[in-house]
Amino acid sequence: MAVDLFETRTMLKFVERMPRVTTFIRDTLFKNKELSPTNKVDVDVKKGRAKVAPYVSEKIGGKVVENSGFRTETFEPPLVAPTTVTTAADLQKRLMGENIYSSRTPDERAAEKLIKDLQDLDDMITRREEVMCAQAIFDGEIEVKGEGVDYVISFGHTNSEVLSGQNLWSEPTSSKYADLKRWVRIVQNTGFVNPDIVIVSPDVTDVLLKDEEILKLLDVRNVNIGELRPQNLPNGATYIGKIAGVGEIYEYSASYYDDVAEEVKPIVPDGTIALIATEADFTMAYAAITIAKDNDLVTYEADRVPDSWTEKRPARKILQLSSKPLPIPKEINSWFVAKVL
Repeated sequence: MAVDLFETRTMLKFVERMPRVTTFIRDTLFKNKELSPTNKVDVDVKKGRAKVAPYVSEKIGGKVVENSGFRTETFEPPLVAPTTVTTAADLQKRLMGENIYSSRTPDERAAEKLIKDLQDLDDMITRREEVMCAQAIFDGEIEVKGEGVDYVISFGHTNSEVLSGQNLWSEPTSSKYADLKRWVRIVQNTGFVNPDIVIVSPDVTDVLLKDEEILKLLDVRNVNIGELRPQNLPNGATYIGKIAGVGEIYEYSASYYDDVAEEVKPIVPDGTIALIATEADFTMAYAAITIAKDNDLVTYEADRVPDSWTEKRPARKILQLSSKPLPIPKEINSWFVAKVL
């Protein structure tokens, strides 16, 4: 029996084997992955306290202490489902890059187009995941806005500050290193973790590397307090250097096209900096996807679910890749965001 390339079970294998788009924020922070069997995900979000063991009298015995506080949040990840359309005309003419005198059949072109379309759709979803991850970190919430949807998923993040006046990093009166150390201490005191990376927008890098105090700390000759070693990394990230007690500094200049605002936007907002503890629990959660197959509804517990169907008027084949992703920072005090310009 011939294998149908457009069967969901067949296409799932293509999706699983395709290389993912490299995304700096998602791959650096949201490394954990959770799949939900339903259209919602339940997550334990915690804010800890630095408790110490209580003193007690030997005559009294032990003292009951409160369990560490957390709350269970239920989120419904938004659906993203980019789609492509293939017509008979698409398969009768040569594909891009194909030899002008090619004798390939429409079936051969259909197989190649299937793989290419799945890759393109997967790339689009992955870029959306990266934008969601950036919003979760830099905004503390994710704006879900599109055709038929308009709401905000908020995580209750409060570790943030907006500098103004003489404290702006563009002003010579600013003290950038003092600000960095102060924000590190806030994360240590509220999240009980140590920030180890700093993500900045390109314009922040420009003013940061003009500061004499920062340059001295980044100088490798300065008794190993820090190092300056710019290095380009995949997908727009650049490693700037390291400051002891603050962390490794990365500039992230990647951008994306916002189809709602119809404009190109930076993934890291201009003039913004984030100090983050990578040891904290950041998770990529995926809700289940239900599609109609053979006059029935089938639910898949996966991060990507391909589907296809045909229409007769006009004659065309529809290919769709669905996902319900949601990046969730479970320890909401484990990072600090500042608007410095």
